[in-house]
Amino acid sequence: MRLLVLGGTGFVGGATVTEGVRRGWSVTVFNRGLHGLVPPGVHRLRGDRTAPDGLAALAGGEWDVVVDTWDGAPRAARDAARALVDAVGHFVYVSSGSVYADPVVPGSDETAPVADGDPDAVDGDYQHLKAGAERAVREVFGNRALIARAGLILGPGEDIGRLPWWLNRIARGGDVLAPGPAELPIQCIDVRDLASWMLDQGERGQGGTFNAISRPGHSTMGELLDECVAVTGSDARLRWTDPEPILAAGVEPWNDLPIWLPLGHPYRWLLERDTSRAHAAGLTCRPVAETVAETWRWLREVGAVPPRAGRPGRGSVGLDPAREAALLAAAESAAG
Repeated sequence: MRLLVLGGTGFVGGATVTEGVRRGWSVTVFNRGLHGLVPPGVHRLRGDRTAPDGLAALAGGEWDVVVDTWDGAPRAARDAARALVDAVGHFVYVSSGSVYADPVVPGSDETAPVADGDPDAVDGDYQHLKAGAERAVREVFGNRALIARAGLILGPGEDIGRLPWWLNRIARGGDVLAPGPAELPIQCIDVRDLASWMLDQGERGQGGTFNAISRPGHSTMGELLDECVAVTGSDARLRWTDPEPILAAGVEPWNDLPIWLPLGHPYRWLLERDTSRAHAAGLTCRPVAETVAETWRWLREVGAVPPRAGRPGRGSVGLDPAREAALLAAAESAAG
């Protein structure tokens, strides 16, 4: 199989390239050549898809599958799809659950309403950029396009830093503010499982739209944080705290305390989507213990969360130590 990855040095793109190489496929990446490395044997084409004639390096190529992780202007996704429509058999676009239009009912499937994204737009927020890019790809490739609406993606190479923040915090030891309840369900996917599934579907020529993430309740906050304690060998003590005082103190779920979205939160649905369609199409997700352990191994090797390849930086995640200490003290005082 001949695989083209648009990007290919970031989190999902890098994992997709690695999986293609593991399968023995012929792998090509197309990017500006400004960030990251690619495995030996991978052919690298250089170009800036946002520039005039920026796709010229793709001319004359032929591939069986292309995977695109683009989250910028939908017009750039449309232009890339048009440039490749006669050169590629199947187009896989990595989208996001963020495309769903608010409010979203927990447990919704792929038929839930989507934000009105313009395929010709050159700017917008993340929701509308992804929604517009989905439309652009579908308009060009039709049933030769697969839209993978991912969710919480974890694993080695994570460039947002959600799981790395928990690992680093727990590795420091001491009392750790653990947002309860411990049995709160989590829905996530290891980046390597996502990459493998997308390439499987591309090879089969599977089209359509899928919530590409684990089944609801794949893990819990308790299991995730317990595994962080175990793999780091830390003396950390998880101090499970009810959501109410945490929220009352102005702590932002998902950002200040990564991964955590308490029941009743407006975005709780991000961790409670129906994924039966993707699993019927062969998606399997490894245990979260494996994801945590291998992310910690990778994090120790690289030393720090890498910058986001070719994309604007996002604000840092994680709770300031002073705020955490104040919350822990308040919780102890209330309990005492």
